[in-house]
Amino acid sequence: MNTRETVKVVGIGIGLLLSSMGVQSATEQDKQDVSIIDIAGHEVPVTKGGLYDRFRSNPPLSVIREEAPDLDLSWFEGIQKTKVDAGFETYSPNFYYENSRITAVYTADLDRLKALMPAKVLESVQPLQIWPGRGLVALTAYAYHYCDNDSYNEIAISIITTKPGSSSWGPFTLMGQSMSKDYWGYVLKLPVDTELARVRGVVGYNLPKWLTRINYSQTDKTIRFEIFDSETGKMDLAIQGEKLEDLSSNEDFVTNSFTNLDAQGKLISGYAVSRQLSHGSTMDDDAIQLTLSDGSFSEYIRSLDLGEMVKYEYVPDFQSALYTPKPLR
Repeated sequence: MNTRETVKVVGIGIGLLLSSMGVQSATEQDKQDVSIIDIAGHEVPVTKGGLYDRFRSNPPLSVIREEAPDLDLSWFEGIQKTKVDAGFETYSPNFYYENSRITAVYTADLDRLKALMPAKVLESVQPLQIWPGRGLVALTAYAYHYCDNDSYNEIAISIITTKPGSSSWGPFTLMGQSMSKDYWGYVLKLPVDTELARVRGVVGYNLPKWLTRINYSQTDKTIRFEIFDSETGKMDLAIQGEKLEDLSSNEDFVTNSFTNLDAQGKLISGYAVSRQLSHGSTMDDDAIQLTLSDGSFSEYIRSLDLGEMVKYEYVPDFQSALYTPKPLR
């Protein structure tokens, strides 16, 4: 088994309570598969021999070529990594070599969205108003199959906002961001299923990440994410999207930026540039199914008063470069 396969197999079983006869042997196996590293004072389990264990966010592209010869890495060759201090020593940008995602954009209660954003952030950006009393949120489920931070899954709920210092012209602003493929948002929730992703996101980006179980699966027609409640262990939320047909294979570059406060309460912004290699979208409501429960994450989503789905995106193959946040000027 090569290193890339090992990363995908290990998963996130560390820390789950085991009740079978094989508890001791399973625990011993976990210890063999995991290295404990220090990130800003946090003891973080990572895949032993994985990319992060060996290279701390700076693997040579020659290593990636050797481990994943089927991937086109030409885009990454033109991007220079820089050593930065993000509360811990790391390199920016982080590279995501092979990934999939589904995104649904919904209308939501505008007053509720404003109430969820810090006053200091609201001084710089505003939620887009698609029509009176209604803003927009994007619900995105990511499967990072192979990246500098090994592999993990992530669910993001973000308010779609104006660019810092810009006025909102409602749907015209949204149209402008769509045409330029340059989107801005404020992240509300961001559960992940590895401790490495959680600690890096909280310490380095001050993002609202927490660790929980996320199941990723697919059939020939659908892609599905199941998010579990970190306290009860029960399934909280399920997101199932349709695998759209007639996908475009034209390279499509999209920039997603966010505004946030750092740990000291100062305004910062970060961004990711994505190279979409296969992608499609629709306005058909039936393309995505959102199943809510009585869990805390589901209740939070209900509080947003989601309305009409504006757009669904299916992106089965994309690459990305995520940059460390900087002070917002």
